[in-house]
Parts: sequence; C-alpha cells; structure tokens
Amino acid sequence: MDSNRSFEDSLVLEGVIAAYRFVHAADIHLDSPLRSLALRDPELASLIGNATRKAFVRIVDLCLDEQVDALLLAGDLYDGEQTSMKTARFLAEQLRRLSDAGIQTFIIRGNHDALSRITKELVLPESVKVFGGRAEAVPVKRDAGAFPVVVHGLSFTHPQAPESLLSKYKPPVPDALNIGLMHTSLAGAPGHDVYAPCSLADLHGTEFRYWALGHVHKRMVSEGPCTVVMPGIPQGRDINEAGAKSATLVTIHDDRTIHLEQRFTSLAQFERISIDATGIEDWGKLAVAIGRTLEKVRRDIPSEHLVARLHFTGETPLAWRIRRDIDLLTTEAQDRASVIGGCWVEKLETSCQAPGAAAAGSSDPLMELRRLIQDDVVGSDAFRAELTAAADELRRKLPAECRGIFGSNEAAFQNSLALLAREGMEDVLARLHAGEKGEQL
Repeated sequence: MDSNRSFEDSLVLEGVIAAYRFVHAADIHLDSPLRSLALRDPELASLIGNATRKAFVRIVDLCLDEQVDALLLAGDLYDGEQTSMKTARFLAEQLRRLSDAGIQTFIIRGNHDALSRITKELVLPESVKVFGGRAEAVPVKRDAGAFPVVVHGLSFTHPQAPESLLSKYKPPVPDALNIGLMHTSLAGAPGHDVYAPCSLADLHGTEFRYWALGHVHKRMVSEGPCTVVMPGIPQGRDINEAGAKSATLVTIHDDRTIHLEQRFTSLAQFERISIDATGIEDWGKLAVAIGRTLEKVRRDIPSEHLVARLHFTGETPLAWRIRRDIDLLTTEAQDRASVIGGCWVEKLETSCQAPGAAAAGSSDPLMELRRLIQDDVVGSDAFRAELTAAADELRRKLPAECRGIFGSNEAAFQNSLALLAREGMEDVLARLHAGEKGEQL
C-alpha cells in the first residue's frame, strides 16, 4: 500500500529486511515540445520544457539516494519523431550515473518511442536492458541465497497496438518473483488513445508478482494476487495533466510482500483553481482574493512551482467586466503570482453571472438576445456545420503536437466547439453590456 514513511521507518515498523528494491517510472516525454504554451508565455514554456529533464534527474537521484537495485521505465521516454541528439546525450548521461553505481535499468519502448530515431540509434551502458519487439524474460543477477527475480518486457515496434500484447509475454518463471513491464491503456482512459488494451483482471491472473505499467498519465494502484501500478507522468506538461506528479519506489521484502512509496518528482504543478466571486463588488477586492487564493495553493503543493488556471464563479456585479476585461485581470493575476514567487497564472476563465441574471425576464434586451443566439444561432445545424469546417481548417494548419487541442476524438471535438461558441456569445454580450452602460470599450 502507499505510504509517506521513509524506507528506514518501514524497516523498523515492519521488522523485515528489504530483498529487492526498484524505482518504477514511465511517460517521461523528454524535451516534449510545448508550442501552444509558448505562444501565450515563452518564459513559462521554457520552465515546463526543461522540467521534463529535471523530473528525470530527480528519478535518477531517487535511485541513487535509496541505493535501489534497478530503475524500471515503462515506455515513452521520448515524445515522437524527435531527432535531437541533445536528448540522446542527456539520457545516456543519466543512465550512466546509474550504471556507475551498479544500478540496472530496464526499459520498454512505448508508442511515442516507436516513432523516435533516438530509440534506434542511441548507444546505452551495458547495465541498461532495452526490450525488443519480441517478449523476453530476463533473470536478475542476485546475491547467493536471495530469491530469484525475473523481469519480463515487450516493446512497441509500431506507434499503434490495437490488440492486447499480454498473450505474447513469456510465462512466469516457477519459484521466481516475476515482474512485468508493459505499456498499455488498460481498459481505456480519458484523453488517451487505445494501446495494447487489457484488463486489471487479466493482469491479476498472470501469476506475476508486480506489473510495472506505463501510458496513462494518471497514477493508479491495484492490489490483489499481484500489485499493478501505473505511476503516471513524472512531470505534467499542461493543465490537462494537473496535480502533483511522481514515480513509485517499490520494496519487495524477503517474504515477497510489497511496499510502495509515492515519491514526488514534478518541478512545476498545474492546478485548476476556482475562485468564488459572489458578493465581490470592487475590482481591487477581486485582485486581493486572487492573491490570497494563489498564496494558499502555492503553500500547500509539494512542487516548487505552481502553474494555475483560475476559474471565477458566482454572482457578482463585476460579472460583465470580468468577461470583458479578462486580459486586464489576467495581467493583474500574473503580477500577484510573480510577487508570491514560484507561481504562474496560465489562463483565466469565468462563468460568473450578474446578480439576478438567471431570473431576468424578457424585458432585459441582453437576456433576450442571449436566448435568441442560443436557440436560433448556436443551436442551428448550419452554424454547427460552419464552425466545424472552420475548426477543421485551423486544426490542419497547426503543428502535429498541437492538433489535439480540440480533443482526441469526435465527441471531444464537438464538445470543445460548443464551449467555444458559448464563450464567444458571452464575450459579445459582455461588450454590448459595456456599451449599454456607457462604459469605454
């Protein structure tokens, strides 16, 4: 089970001596391109772009500090068709640090690695085992008297794997502790394409003791006949990978019981933060609320940097102004964040309403216009078709790594377009409201 105890504490409390220890990580995505973020804030993009390397250094440091036996990397070290040998040199240098300390590394290739030239060309230390496209079962060299350990692995040779790979793995070695490395989407996960699908029940039925998985970027642990761990991505790259990120330190004791420790690795942590603006009538007080909220969240997270997306809710007389002047409020929020330190504001969103807006009758011309736009424009087949065509044309012009901005499937694509249409409607109404009140646009 997960624990925040140190390894030394666990030994004292459990009264046993660890027999085999390793760090399990996956989905490093070294030097992942961040062009969409760079368009908004180049400095923030630089921080997050370098953070993938720093997270990997922390994984290697963890291995060295804990004096583990091995590092297990369950796929997607890279991020697609990269050709930079700087990435290759960095990886080789880090794995050489482990080799010099007598720590083995076991690697399988994921769907992104299958696209990378680095995967095929990089020369790694002899202590590194990179599994190929045919399943292998590799015995681990152990001291005399220690129970045998066998690591099983199978790499992607192509970027697609629509069928389960589980049946291709070697059977468990009798009397040994069998550890499996697999890159899989399991039964499916939001935001992830299907790769080498299989169920937790299938994995628990293999008679392996531990399954080291990769591919899904959210951490998951399943304990039963065996322990199945998806460590998640060690460094989030955008708001859809929010939360603290980590690797898993695994201790297998002489009695073959397993102890897991989640160890945080992320330099920067994305978070969606809600701010209730109900009752706030002054722009300055709203700015103060932003600062206080950011300070609290920054103080509570384990990562050095907070990257926040703020969402304003509630009923406030400032509702129209927040939407109209979202750019000015963004600048104010970013200024407050810079004063806090280690804090960034990536974007602002609002769903605030003016007091009584929900109950406004047809006598309010803006409310009547909203209903007309919703029913006769946004809800029409002709508008949806035109919006879809425009978004399709835009998506084709984007760099390959940015084309998922509208979603990874048709349903997500249409949901994104519906949201953009609603946001556009509210922006127009906010500007009309300013004109109606005689405010400067």
